[in-house]
Amino acid sequence: MIKTKILVFLILFSYSVFQVHGQTEKDVLPLIFVLQKIQKKFGHNFSYVDNELSEETIPDLPNVKTLGEAIDHLKEYTSFTYTFLEEKTIAISTVNKVLEICGIIKNHDNKNISNASIQSNSQKTISNQQGEFKLALNSPDDTISIDYLGYVSITMSAKDFNTSNCKKIKLKPQVEYLNEVILPSYLIKGIHKLRNGSIKIDYTNFGILPGLTEPDVLQTLQSLPGIVSVNETVSDLNVRGGTNDQNLMMWDGIKIYQSSHFFGLISAFNPYLTKDVQLVKNGSSSEYGDGVSSVIAMRTDDKVNKNTYGSIGVNLISADGYIDTAIGEKSSLQLAVRHSINDLIETPTYSQYFDRAFQNSEVINGSNSDERFSFYDTSIRWIYQLSAKDFIKVNGILMRNNLVFQENSQVDQTNVSRESKVSQSNTSGGITYQRKWNSAFLSDVLLYGTNYRLEAINSDIENNQRLLQENDVLENGLKVKTSYKIQPNTIFKNGYQFNETGISNLRDVNNPTFRDRTKEVIRTHGLYSEIEHTSKNDQNHLNVGVRLNYFEKFNIYSWEPRISFQKRFANHFSLELLGEIKSQTTSQIIDLQNDFLGIESRRWILSNNDDIPVIKSQQASMGLSYNHANWLISSDFYYKNVDGIITRSQGFQNQYEFSNDHGSYTVTGIDLLINRSFKNFSTWLSYSFANNDYEFNNLPERNFPNNVDIKHQINLVASYSLGNFKLSCGINWHSGKPTTLPDFDEAITNNNEINYQKPNSSRLDNYIRTDISTTYEFKVHEKIKAFIGISAWNILDQENIYNQYYRIMDENTIEEISQPGLRTTPNIVFRLNF
Repeated sequence: MIKTKILVFLILFSYSVFQVHGQTEKDVLPLIFVLQKIQKKFGHNFSYVDNELSEETIPDLPNVKTLGEAIDHLKEYTSFTYTFLEEKTIAISTVNKVLEICGIIKNHDNKNISNASIQSNSQKTISNQQGEFKLALNSPDDTISIDYLGYVSITMSAKDFNTSNCKKIKLKPQVEYLNEVILPSYLIKGIHKLRNGSIKIDYTNFGILPGLTEPDVLQTLQSLPGIVSVNETVSDLNVRGGTNDQNLMMWDGIKIYQSSHFFGLISAFNPYLTKDVQLVKNGSSSEYGDGVSSVIAMRTDDKVNKNTYGSIGVNLISADGYIDTAIGEKSSLQLAVRHSINDLIETPTYSQYFDRAFQNSEVINGSNSDERFSFYDTSIRWIYQLSAKDFIKVNGILMRNNLVFQENSQVDQTNVSRESKVSQSNTSGGITYQRKWNSAFLSDVLLYGTNYRLEAINSDIENNQRLLQENDVLENGLKVKTSYKIQPNTIFKNGYQFNETGISNLRDVNNPTFRDRTKEVIRTHGLYSEIEHTSKNDQNHLNVGVRLNYFEKFNIYSWEPRISFQKRFANHFSLELLGEIKSQTTSQIIDLQNDFLGIESRRWILSNNDDIPVIKSQQASMGLSYNHANWLISSDFYYKNVDGIITRSQGFQNQYEFSNDHGSYTVTGIDLLINRSFKNFSTWLSYSFANNDYEFNNLPERNFPNNVDIKHQINLVASYSLGNFKLSCGINWHSGKPTTLPDFDEAITNNNEINYQKPNSSRLDNYIRTDISTTYEFKVHEKIKAFIGISAWNILDQENIYNQYYRIMDENTIEEISQPGLRTTPNIVFRLNF
């Protein structure tokens, strides 16, 4: 039976083949004969060269009704062009003959490169496993570009190729500054861990974090182990027990002295313009000469935009927009602006932020009125690719917070009203010139300036007094850095940095007349060198360097070695060793808690190498991680000592509030992380333990817990994404902050002062907060996408007291002041991207 079926199949198959073949032979005619049929039917003449068409054959003309259908039939079966001329004449001409080229792509070690991209004016292909490629060209004048990740792109002419033999093409390695990513999607999409131990956050392809409708640069950092804000702000990040002024914060290499809006609650950096952020907690590059606690380096895109992109958006706090447009082939310009919306509408979210930002300040007072607050930021970036080797970037950023209100009182039965106000601003700009001298050598020059200004006018009607306070920081700097690739796996980096930092402080009272103005200037020179080496088997990575700082004013030199070592072993394990010595000359202090209306009481000062020493730090850490099958388990053990801190920079609100002394703090701790990723789901649990103690030189209690000593911290987060839909929720818990209680048996001394217990001998209640957020992106037009997001901060409405202090009332009684964090705070965002 089976044989019979096979026989029938062969007979039918043979019959069909011969039928098709016979039909094809019958219907194929000489091209010239088909042209004559068209001429007779439609009355048009064809002009052509007989020799070019004499041997051409095509299928017979079908039953066409128009001349256009006949020409379409000719185009389908021939490679000629048909041009309509006057007087019913159609010219037939040959197309340029196809030129085929081939090549073999190799690297610097003469090894074949597969999957390299080869593109001509109209065609594109990739190289095979042997590095070979073939490409059909329309003209010998075509240009061919060859690209491969990690190598310098090259452009060639078709005339450079020999049509008889495949041309051998050798690509040169590309000089890169950033370290290779070793842990992609660390926690969520867009957060990566680099070889040097730092964390890189890429906002061009970012996931979602709980409580945030849009990515907030400084809020994002708080999702990482070892980073917390004890007062629930973005302006006060505590990295492994350090204070915020010990973080070096840079925007495109420019040091920034103001980082927030709403006096601490919102990041002042637009995430849609920030391409990526790099966080270094230890083992930083010797390029960085400041920030004894951490480095937070933000960077905008360096790519010339050849189209026009833009976005506008609004949430319950602010509205913003930006545009990035091409200016010719080699240049593009980016403009952006953001402004608070409370001038138009005061949302419940704005009211929550307002009450949180100005609680326990002179703004929240029953007799005050007509509070007017606003904030804005704007930025500009212009980039110009002069040539394949030369690049220029010019950028600037301005951020500002303004608060004005009326202080009202009654004097001699007359209502009197006077204006009080506070403003905070940061203006920064820089010019960068980069040159790629060859495939191995790269140089960068940055010239920048930054100005921070805090100003407040406080009117005291009852005492007929006006207090003016100013804190002004002006810094100019020059950075020169070079990178030379000695070998394919070894890079030698060198550089020089000069910065002049001037800080002035003013306190002016009109009644009685008093004026105190101080100004300090420090010029710092820094030289650094470092070697970065990666083993050929890609299992070991070493970055070792040293920096020499010279503080001109004090005639002091400071040697600062740095090291970062990472080793992979047993396929899925990594060992990491980091260490650094650093110094800095700037810090923030608080003279009185009600300075600057009690809103932004911290002010910047410079070291004087006497009662305000140069701050120095020593750090060392060891980490072990396991990464396999979508599991990530990591641990970091660290030691950190920071010397040269002063009591006025620590924000004491106990018996040491007005003490003047300097000393150090030492932190030992561990950061643990467990992360499990699935196709559309990611969850992680992080735990941090730290022991953070002061040691002062002359205080009665020389050793006691640090004001930001958070013993235990836990984050539990789950994130889900499906297509354009994202959902994230999380729980943030940490043990209470240290506080100092009065001795309630004898609360007030004979000198009418509070009699405190031992400093930081008690703790506030534990902090816990649950957040949730969701976003969805959809297309509203071919070129316009819409984005909507909803979030809730502290969705369970937990009351969290982040600070507590005491003061004496007129009746010689003690009042307890508690400062709570944000209660349930929703937010909604809507954006259009085009």
